[in-house]
Amino acid sequence: MRNLLVTGGAGFIGSNFVRYMLQKYPQYNIVVYDKLTYAGNLDNLRDVAADSRYAFVHGDICDARAVRDALRQHRIDTLVNFAAESHVDRSILDADAFLRTNVMGTFTLLEAAKEFGLERYHQISTDEVYGWVTQPARESDPLVPRSPYAASKASGDLMVNAYYVTHGVPTTITRGSNTIGPYQYPEKVVPLFVTNALENQPLPLYGDGKQVRDWLYVTDHCEAVDLVLHHGTIGEVYNVGGENERENIEVVKIILDTLDKPGALVRRVTDRSGHDRRYALDLEKIRALGWQPRHSFEQALTETIRWYENNAWWWQKIKSGEYREYYEKQYGERLRASEAVNV
Repeated sequence: MRNLLVTGGAGFIGSNFVRYMLQKYPQYNIVVYDKLTYAGNLDNLRDVAADSRYAFVHGDICDARAVRDALRQHRIDTLVNFAAESHVDRSILDADAFLRTNVMGTFTLLEAAKEFGLERYHQISTDEVYGWVTQPARESDPLVPRSPYAASKASGDLMVNAYYVTHGVPTTITRGSNTIGPYQYPEKVVPLFVTNALENQPLPLYGDGKQVRDWLYVTDHCEAVDLVLHHGTIGEVYNVGGENERENIEVVKIILDTLDKPGALVRRVTDRSGHDRRYALDLEKIRALGWQPRHSFEQALTETIRWYENNAWWWQKIKSGEYREYYEKQYGERLRASEAVNV
């Protein structure tokens, strides 16, 4: 393993992974392959742009010729697929892009991995493929996705497994819980609430705010992917979580308290369709490889909040144009009909 293609490497977790790998492995070359959709941002990688071991290729993972050209030109031996449409709310508004990228894009990458005989193909997946759970999900549990986003990711996972079984492509999969940290596009709940609070704008809280998520800091997530990539068993799936289950309303309270903002900013809005009440992961399998999260929930959230507080240059220019159009479509009517919440 020496030359890695990181698809979706200009996105949130992908860019953090690129930075992490360049720091840890001076002998590796990292090629980022990214379409630069609304959530792909070269500002996420500007601190590594001058590194001779880093290269960027602007491309779509559904473009088979462009993928093959990148593999051939950069002599890629390992592919890590972070590329995905990843926001549940957007998948409810329009699922088409999710099917194209998360299903057909995965298929295109797997075909290329098979053709080029790559040493390893690693797929980044999500805890949402298990659906709403009452007990922490194990890797052997059935996939019961409940949103178009989750269904598209589950479809990609199944295709990855099929290429391992049928064609012998050396695959691994990690299914991560809700990840937070620097450079996350502010449509996701934590950066959305933090940046809105910093601007004294309303925080749209879905329903009763009692939905439970497991929170994972992004560098912990990157360490887990690194470990599975190097030491995981071919053909296997590994859950990656923070074991930090919290209700959304609790997360909101901590954000406001940390920023010294009033609870009156929180507005209760109509819940989204099919909103899962709880995600949780059993981590026994990846713990057996020697991994555990380094950040507590409080550390992870505080570090995330402070990063957005100190990097307004990054997010202020994002929250315009396409972002404003999406925000109005998703929250405009909800906020106009919202209720104040005393948190």
